[in-house]
Amino acid sequence: MRTAVRASTLWIAVFACFPVVSLCAQTNNSDLLSRYGEEAQAALASGRYADAERAYEKLRQLAPGVAEVHANLGLIYFKEKKFDFAVTALRQALKLKPALPKVDALLAMSLSELGRFQEALPGLQKAFRQSSDTETRRLAGLQLERAYTGLDQNEKAVDVALQLNRLFPKDPEVLYNTGRLCGNFAFLSMEKLAQEAPDSVWRHEAAAEAYESQGANDLAIREFREVSARDPQHAGIHFRIGRTLLARSRATSSAADTTQASEEFRQELQIDPTNANAAYELAELHRDAGEFPDAEQLFEQALKHYPDFEEAHLGLAATLLSEQKPQAALPELQKAIALNPTNEVAWYRLSQVERALDNTAEQKKAFAKFQSLHAAKENQQAATGEIFSHSEVTKQEIGPRDQ
Repeated sequence: MRTAVRASTLWIAVFACFPVVSLCAQTNNSDLLSRYGEEAQAALASGRYADAERAYEKLRQLAPGVAEVHANLGLIYFKEKKFDFAVTALRQALKLKPALPKVDALLAMSLSELGRFQEALPGLQKAFRQSSDTETRRLAGLQLERAYTGLDQNEKAVDVALQLNRLFPKDPEVLYNTGRLCGNFAFLSMEKLAQEAPDSVWRHEAAAEAYESQGANDLAIREFREVSARDPQHAGIHFRIGRTLLARSRATSSAADTTQASEEFRQELQIDPTNANAAYELAELHRDAGEFPDAEQLFEQALKHYPDFEEAHLGLAATLLSEQKPQAALPELQKAIALNPTNEVAWYRLSQVERALDNTAEQKKAFAKFQSLHAAKENQQAATGEIFSHSEVTKQEIGPRDQ
């Protein structure tokens, strides 16, 4: 499985028209040069690339020794996706004036677009690592990802993607391509694992996780149990079995699966008492069963080992509220909100606690915040849908006992 990284097409904003200077001093055709120069500049500025191409080709015939003419032709060819012509023009520009800015970067990108990745690498690497222009660096990085992927140098492609993520953490194109690259790299790594160690516990665990992600819970449980049989002390394996059993129980309303899931979480905690996820899931099962003292103890155990566990703070607050301990629940919700101010469940439960404490004004403020977040969430889901909703633990939700 190979995935090509798509690069941005906003080249004209970065590689602005190269100024054509001193043409009249280099030829006697000053009137023609002036006319074609004006036509070319106007056409390029307005995005009429076919007209700009014709004008610059006339200029090239009249002034073949001017580097900027060749550079602009290369830029136009690039915009028209005539990458082979762009390469020829840009190379001539650099031959005439090696220091012409950004031309070497545009040449490397043209070579990359032609799939000539090995030739493109030096220019792309230089532009990405050394360019002082932010956008040139971004575009070179995206093309460098593409070149490394095309050369099957996937680790280097991922390394560039991670660097781009640090440089442009909010750029949607960077984020999209990073997601594709990392997903492809993960697939290739699992493919290699299957080839190198087809019967290892890690291969079975990888298969289980793949089945789990597809909702094939029966197959996932079988593979997870194979790992457990081969290595009973394998870290996290009982937690993963428990989580998959919970998923199956929710799909089938199987009480037996829920009971088995509880036992798996207990086994995980016997192996590793610091596993906050296992403690949390077991606490949630006790809370659902109305066994609040056990739930409280397990939520506290999870938070002891993972103090910033947002869902555990919310679960503990709900448990304390059920035990008629609103004053004790208050700091748990304040901590959860400090960790994530946009969690509607935290604000809803805070409104309940404030109501139990007879803090009417604070209760109204918290409930208004909940309503605002809930409406925004519904609007966002309606507009974009849920793309990635996988969570390592059961998320806290507003249920019947919250009413």
